[in-house]
Amino acid sequence: MQNNSLPILLRNPKILLIGGGKVALQKAQVLHENNIEFRVVAQVCVEELSAFCANIQVKTFERSDIKESIIIDATGNIEVTNTLLAHKKEHELLLNVVDVPKYCDFYFMALTKNRPLQIAVSSNGASPTVAKYFRDECEALIPTNIEAYLAQKKQERESKVIDITQTNQELKILNAKVYLVGCGLGDPYLLTLKAYKIMQSVDVVLYDNLISEEMMALVPKTTEKVYVGKKEGHHSKSQEEIHEVILHYVKQGKSVARLKSGDPYVFGRGAEEKLFLEALGISTQVIPGISSSISAPMFGDIPITARHYASSFSIVSPHSKGYSLNLSWIDLLHRENHTVVVLMGLSRIVEIVNEAKKQGVNKNKPCAIISNASRPNQKVTRCTLESLEEASKEMIRPSILVFGEVVNVFNT
Repeated sequence: MQNNSLPILLRNPKILLIGGGKVALQKAQVLHENNIEFRVVAQVCVEELSAFCANIQVKTFERSDIKESIIIDATGNIEVTNTLLAHKKEHELLLNVVDVPKYCDFYFMALTKNRPLQIAVSSNGASPTVAKYFRDECEALIPTNIEAYLAQKKQERESKVIDITQTNQELKILNAKVYLVGCGLGDPYLLTLKAYKIMQSVDVVLYDNLISEEMMALVPKTTEKVYVGKKEGHHSKSQEEIHEVILHYVKQGKSVARLKSGDPYVFGRGAEEKLFLEALGISTQVIPGISSSISAPMFGDIPITARHYASSFSIVSPHSKGYSLNLSWIDLLHRENHTVVVLMGLSRIVEIVNEAKKQGVNKNKPCAIISNASRPNQKVTRCTLESLEEASKEMIRPSILVFGEVVNVFNT
């Protein structure tokens, strides 16, 4: 197919749209959305047309109606088309006869949203569907905050500050995407479809020791995988170092998925990472995951709430920033009809038990430990506060603790 067209932008064009049916309505909507001045001449108009144009003449089209040099014929009427073609022989005229490419001096391109950075896609009249498909693909590439960035670039240009190298670096960051992906408990069948699609599409995946091998097997072999695991007592990467690793790949314009066990916002430090990235203007999306705080008890056959056993629950952690001890929640163990779920508590069993006894918590308080919930090596033990320390010796991380009468709902 020979292509001898020249895409150009016309500033402040004035257009005559002939026709008032559904085809004309579609063209009117495009013109209106792009703030183009136009008027309509039509024998009959659909009611919706008035929402896009205030200058409408309801009449039979005549050659004397032509006052503009750009005309769109959306009538589908060969007599109107012939009149326009005859007029064109004597006057300078740009004509578009909708759906008749051989009579067109210009084509309507499929346009991305009307904003400072706009992409137009044309199939030269061959297939509007193809043009719209690739228009949508291009739309997805444009950052949502591009308007503010272009305003900044315009100001720099007006101040004679033009740094192409810096702009290219900024664009890589602007166009990069970071996903904080909740991977749930470790069973890949519990992963959300959205999380799965992101893991399949990004350039780089960051993971730690809590992400199961089965989960990592879902990541394509061609994807770069970076281990950023943290273990208590011997950090592989500090939180600040993880921030810098993410930033390293973002500066290369790469899309990054930071895989988080459970849900990123339930003791997963997702908020810290999002705050860091968004402060730098980096697009960050959080993908929820199934939190072990709610689902791990279920896998241990423990309903987190159940009538006559618990009407409320709390989710706590014995760790504060820097892995310092946090036992401010122990008083919750006194509440009746209440479940307390402790995340990352296995290594703090001794302190938890001692503080609970110190605060007078009933030594017969039902407890449970669930290790590796949903995974092939899952293990569950039920006990009481009195025997919790001894029971914990046979359990491994990751584990959660459950306190409350719900532990024995199905075990009585």
